Amino acid sequence: MTPTLTLKPGKLALTELRAAWTAHGKIALAAEAYGAINASAQAVQDIVAKGDAAYGINTGFGLLAKTRIPDDKLEQLQRNLILSHSVGTGDLMPDHVVRLLMLSKIGSLARGFSGIRQLVIDTLIALYNANIMPAIPVKGSVGASGDLAPLSHMTLAILGVGPVRVNGELMQAADALKAAGIAPVVLAAKEGLALINGTQASTALALHGLFMAERLLEAGMVTGSLSLDAAKGSDSPFDARIHEVRGQPGQIAAAGIYRQLVSNSAIRASHLVGDERVQDPYCLRCQPQVMGACMDLINNAGRTLLIEANAVTDNPLLFQNDDGPVVVSGGNFHAEPVAFAADTLALAIAEIGSISERRISLLIDATLSGLPPFLVRDPGVNSGFMIAHVTAAALASENKSHAHPASVDTIPTSANQEDHVSMATFAARRLDEMAHNTAAIIGIELLAAAQGIDFHRPLKTSPQLEHVHTQLRAQVPFYDADRFFAPDIEAAKQMVLKGELSATCKNLFTALHP
Repeated sequence: MTPTLTLKPGKLALTELRAAWTAHGKIALAAEAYGAINASAQAVQDIVAKGDAAYGINTGFGLLAKTRIPDDKLEQLQRNLILSHSVGTGDLMPDHVVRLLMLSKIGSLARGFSGIRQLVIDTLIALYNANIMPAIPVKGSVGASGDLAPLSHMTLAILGVGPVRVNGELMQAADALKAAGIAPVVLAAKEGLALINGTQASTALALHGLFMAERLLEAGMVTGSLSLDAAKGSDSPFDARIHEVRGQPGQIAAAGIYRQLVSNSAIRASHLVGDERVQDPYCLRCQPQVMGACMDLINNAGRTLLIEANAVTDNPLLFQNDDGPVVVSGGNFHAEPVAFAADTLALAIAEIGSISERRISLLIDATLSGLPPFLVRDPGVNSGFMIAHVTAAALASENKSHAHPASVDTIPTSANQEDHVSMATFAARRLDEMAHNTAAIIGIELLAAAQGIDFHRPLKTSPQLEHVHTQLRAQVPFYDADRFFAPDIEAAKQMVLKGELSATCKNLFTALHP
């Protein structure tokens, strides 16, 4: 069973987030967090009792910030806020993304700057542990002022309103809470705003994109190495000295991985002498430069997103002065860092697929690869990989359009009060489709490269890559003649998405990502 994760506010690690993304497990909040939580909640009550107007506590929201709300309507104000802001549309976020959203939201609130009661945080934890996942439509946020609509849908669940998913099945929140023995929450002053004003939806979607990108990077390096041997390419461009004199860290790391992946290949040994080719095409020769640069982008995005997953991003925030609590209004809800991180992940995902598509093109071209045309015996009668490559080209082209930066767009909202926004939620959301496109491209390359290796039998590739080849052939047989091809591509794509290629060579990738 998955061990209980003890959340230490502000100290979530990427390894913990990856684990939650991979599988549901129980969580608990570190006991030392409750002191700050309770002090912050008490500060809100003190402000209400004092009677001074404070944004988000006893005023309206956005352009209505100057409207003072009577004390006897503060609970209604918070409930109305959630109901009116639950305006999302589109498909529901998958449970693994919702888990990331809830983890980062709980951790953010538990840092004690949001003025929210222990009861509310404990209820969120109870939902998470009961595997009651709020039904959150994926569309409807511009990434400032926070992810208001998605987080409102999250908050509906603890109110006992609207649908949730329990173990993947949709049901009404009221029924799910009752079955789990969880009492719905009545929100107090400031709590609704604290729950929905933040970047956790954008961050969760971007973290999903990050973890997908890591798998694609690893799989693309494995299939790229397999393609190198299938095309009888040279491993000389992986020489450490080449990469050390340039100094790019990702490139140096990637070259080292490529050297290990192709080490002790009998296919490589067979053409060390007498090969008339001087240099391989870039898609083989420049793999460390391209994939290393992608690695650097992915790791940089990971650092930004880890900071954001631990951040306090609602507004206003409560701080303690010598003379008591003070409410400070700012703009941490603006998700520009997340938007930039998501945009760079989009570039990496697109490029991983782009260079993979080029290797497929090389392998099916007999004049470049030395392999049978379109990687099939009796070409003409058989079309082989001809149209599989067309699919890869179509997906690579789609990703080029998707890779256009979302962060450069903005559209004013809330009657021009919120006049510059990040578009981080879309920037992150489109990463999933891009990742599936690239996974299909890499899957097609895996099939093509394995086909090429089979044509070199009885020679074998490296021991690492032979394991990959065996793993594929356990699911997809050699393509000896034309057959219904789509199931083969789907099987290979799923191997990429599930991380099965990198799992085969896991010792090479354990230190790849921070």
